[in-house]
Amino acid sequence: MRKLLSILALGALFLIGGAPAASASQATDIVIEDTAGTLDANTLLPAIEKIKFNEPTKVAIYTRAGNESDNLNEEVLRFAREKHPEWLSSDRQKWADSLFVFALDPAGRQVGTYFGEDRKVSPGQRDDIQNATKDLFKEAQWTDGSIAGVERAAQLMNRPWYKSPKLYAWSGGILVVGGISVGSTLYVRKTYRTRSEKALEIGNASYSNVSLDLEATELNAKTINGDSRYGSLVLEKYRGFMAAYNDLAEQGNKANDMDTKLHQRKETALFMEKYAGKATELDRLDDVIADTNMLLNMGSGWAAAWERQLAPLREDLAEIDPLVTGKHAVPDAPAAIALTRFKTMTADEVEKWGAALQSRQLSPEDGLDKIAAAREELTEVLKEYSEAVIAKFAKDKEEEKLMRAAMRTPEASGTSHSSNHSILGTVYPSNRFWSVVGFSVGYRSGRSSVQESRSASSSTGGSTGYGSSGGSFSGSGSSSRF
Repeated sequence: MRKLLSILALGALFLIGGAPAASASQATDIVIEDTAGTLDANTLLPAIEKIKFNEPTKVAIYTRAGNESDNLNEEVLRFAREKHPEWLSSDRQKWADSLFVFALDPAGRQVGTYFGEDRKVSPGQRDDIQNATKDLFKEAQWTDGSIAGVERAAQLMNRPWYKSPKLYAWSGGILVVGGISVGSTLYVRKTYRTRSEKALEIGNASYSNVSLDLEATELNAKTINGDSRYGSLVLEKYRGFMAAYNDLAEQGNKANDMDTKLHQRKETALFMEKYAGKATELDRLDDVIADTNMLLNMGSGWAAAWERQLAPLREDLAEIDPLVTGKHAVPDAPAAIALTRFKTMTADEVEKWGAALQSRQLSPEDGLDKIAAAREELTEVLKEYSEAVIAKFAKDKEEEKLMRAAMRTPEASGTSHSSNHSILGTVYPSNRFWSVVGFSVGYRSGRSSVQESRSASSSTGGSTGYGSSGGSFSGSGSSSRF
């Protein structure tokens, strides 16, 4: 018996060792249709390009901002028929050969996977692919979760026989081979490693910028008028600059000395992101100090500094029309009409402020006051409009509370990148001004909270049908909730 077991074990080792090398292929084409606006294409595209497939595969990634009651399969098919008929077979009854479609609805909290006939996998493997994303999606890591899903699909589609876990099951425990059946845990670890390394890179770059500008920052701070309203507020921020810089140096040393094996841990990713956040904050502050000095003293670069102060307001004005006319808008609400009026009037005023500054009829401080007043007015109108969109979507008082809480967070009210780089965004609390971009983020978060609450009882339910509009379509695919 012992001899037989030895022979079986050696046979298994020979089988594994003698298996032919896999012919890895990159995606032949990558199409990203991020209609929900939740993905970071600069991160997603390079990551998908690096993934190796068992056979050449076209990858399509589609996101939508739907409802929890939607049939995601039906909506994906509808989108393909309307926008990408090439995703369908010649008879339009199945998905096109060599195609993999990954679909995400962050608002409706659904994920779907769809396959050409020569790429389809078993129902259990479809579940495996979708499950690889869900821990990340529950943390709102939309880009990383999408990458994890595509990577898992790449491993399972057209998997060679010698990569199948069933190959190793016959030995009855004689041979244990790790890493063959990879679950979502490994993808989460890989994601944390990616997050750690990305944050470390960002932190180091920002720390380097701060270090190089240290002397110039000190000089700029010394020439800011401390009696100025905004100058004094910026100088108040600068008083802790050197202490924060020294703390950042210690944090950076710890981050760079850390064993890379620890990068796959969640606590490491959080530490690295904290380091990157602190470094970015200081890097932003030294830019604001430079702009404050240039603008208040009307130096040679005052016009560019002034434009950076206007940037958050200009961004808001550009986003008002989509906000009051989009899918979830309430265009007839008084606040929506007020927003449109605000856009028209303020766009004209902004140009007058710049001209008055140039002719010295308006002081830099008074100019900043005008920007602040405009953003305060916008904030009040956005708060009024938030009640209109909440009333449209929420079904009861509890859902209204969930949405209101999501739309009142600092993250929802102040997500504008340019706002963080402005004097007003630096000297005032993050929730002082609401931005239109932040409003949209908060609204999506609120809808997601409500939909998660509505679907809690069926949070793991799956679906394979394509709904009433699907007709006779029978392409391979399914969706599930997270």
